Amino acid sequence: MAGYKYFNRDISWLSFNRRVLDEAASAAVPLVERIRFLSIYSSNLDEFYRVRFPVLRALKNIGEKSDVIDAGEQETILQQASAMILQQQVRYGEILATQIIPELKANNITLLYNGELPQSLEKEVTDYFLAEVLAFLQPVVLDGDTTFFPENNKLYFVIQLRDKDDTERLVLLNIPSDNLPRFFSTQFNGGQFICFLDDIVRFNLDKLFKDSKIEGCHSIKITRDAELDLKDEYPGELSDQIEQQLKKRDSGLATRFLHPADMPLRILQLIVQHLGLENASTVQGGRYHNLKDLYGFPVNNPTLLYDKWASINLPVPNTESLVATMAKGDLLVNTPYQSYHTILRFFNEAANNPDVEEINVTLYRVASDSKIVNALISAAKNGKQVKVVVELKARFDEANNLKWAKKMKNAGVQIIYSVTALKVHAKIALVKTRKGDRITYSGLLATGNFNEGTAKFYTDHILLTTNPSILREVELLFIFLARREKPSADNQVKFNHLLVAGFNLQNGFIALIDREINLAKQGLPASIIIKMNNLEEKVMINKLYEASEAGVKIQLIIRGICCLVPGIAGMSSNISIKRIVDRYLEHGRVFIFNNNGSPEIFMGSADWMNRNIYHRIEVCFPVYDEVIKQQLTALVNLQLADNVQAVEIDSNLNQIKPELTGEAVQSQKAIYQYLNLDRI
Repeated sequence: MAGYKYFNRDISWLSFNRRVLDEAASAAVPLVERIRFLSIYSSNLDEFYRVRFPVLRALKNIGEKSDVIDAGEQETILQQASAMILQQQVRYGEILATQIIPELKANNITLLYNGELPQSLEKEVTDYFLAEVLAFLQPVVLDGDTTFFPENNKLYFVIQLRDKDDTERLVLLNIPSDNLPRFFSTQFNGGQFICFLDDIVRFNLDKLFKDSKIEGCHSIKITRDAELDLKDEYPGELSDQIEQQLKKRDSGLATRFLHPADMPLRILQLIVQHLGLENASTVQGGRYHNLKDLYGFPVNNPTLLYDKWASINLPVPNTESLVATMAKGDLLVNTPYQSYHTILRFFNEAANNPDVEEINVTLYRVASDSKIVNALISAAKNGKQVKVVVELKARFDEANNLKWAKKMKNAGVQIIYSVTALKVHAKIALVKTRKGDRITYSGLLATGNFNEGTAKFYTDHILLTTNPSILREVELLFIFLARREKPSADNQVKFNHLLVAGFNLQNGFIALIDREINLAKQGLPASIIIKMNNLEEKVMINKLYEASEAGVKIQLIIRGICCLVPGIAGMSSNISIKRIVDRYLEHGRVFIFNNNGSPEIFMGSADWMNRNIYHRIEVCFPVYDEVIKQQLTALVNLQLADNVQAVEIDSNLNQIKPELTGEAVQSQKAIYQYLNLDRI
């Protein structure tokens, strides 16, 4: 509808990354965990420059050549994004220099940062350089005869040399952080001394360039466009095309050239010319880049880390099979609070149960050493029919998925790839069991990936069910996926329980919202609670605006991108938005519709983004078990009550800390304590 307002998706995402930076600045967070939040911020920003920045620049360029897109608006967004990033990076440096490093010092840990190496450590550092580092250094002289292509997100020094005949040379030198730890650690003054690998190289440049005077040393990094160029008309296997494109990814167009602020303009211009970076966005940084490596900061003092929360075992008996327990009632696993062992047990029992005839599963991102994939391989070797939908286009996981797809295929697993223009993001598994003439089903439906690695720090929900109404529809979806078609008007599958993107997901959610609108118009209680990662798609946002003005109370918990503008009279006055950032990454998607006091609850894999609704296969599923519905409602209510780690987003995209007027509620801690009561 005309007049509706929306936050820009990229500006909204940058506000989320600012919230990550807030955790790095929080004295309530243990010191090493604050350093890890600095790492997460840096990693997020790298991905923004690899994925979103090229899109913003492309939209601006398209707008300059046609009337389809407003070039002026895109230029404004680019300028606003760049200003936000610059402001955040200044704050990043201040947090590190004025808070983190002094607090490390107070804990007898010295981090060398923009300083000189203590004289007493020179020999040890030089010995390390000569024995471990030197062999990995590959200097390249930059001149008219040399062609050099810097790799994506790799670290380099630009070194200014003056030879004895007064000739100036520019040399590009790699920092071998792929071959060696980024940080060097040793004992010092009764405590710990830590320095960057960069500084070890910097302090020993005279060992490498013995016959030249070193006039300057400048750290640089180049970020390249990460998009894979996949063609619908490619004649071969999708896996072959992915493999070819992965080899080209690190040679994509440069989107960011990061350099120190004190690099002389003349040298900067020469580097841009030599390396063909004319189209990259030049960004001033500090002495150190790739600060995502701070996640591996070598301090293991438990007093500087979060308290350990031991994972809670789901109270299911070992005296019967897991499926036998599921047949008595659905089960819910809430990661990472509850142990992932129940999920691994599901796959292992299916692999070894002689009555299991068939296993179907979707895999989007799996662990690098996946126990689930190994169980599927065992199942195939045990003679079961195993069909796995592997999404090869899961960004930055393509190589890992390709590796596992080949391994499974070699073991006899039937591998199904999605079509080029469509990602399968659904998180579903189906096991078909036959005893005589009787066929039964068991399955998993989840909000997050079947990945025991990320399950340790992503909050997600996994439903284990034997409900035939739901699982027969899961089977219909697997049959459709095996045909490798894109949903269209000619091949629609009818789903009565599941909401599946490409089929009925958008219309299904619209109908649920419309029901609340009708209830509100009748003067009956009407409310909606939605928790998801990202909210962008305008049809769904407009429907929420409509519901708000009809009197429906809407509470949103959105971790990342949120294009909906709350609290605007005549548009969104009944909508509030919370964002929670804490020790675990909030990842679950939960949808609660009041339904006149008989709540209808869905969970699923889908955010409300354009990509989820129009370009992916997503599955959202109903929760029918009353005990599980009560538990999910309790968990979501704890998050709505969070006044410690939550912020409220206002109509200007400000992130406002709630006033701590009553009892402090830190939702992740409260959820862990709640689940520890063995309520289910």
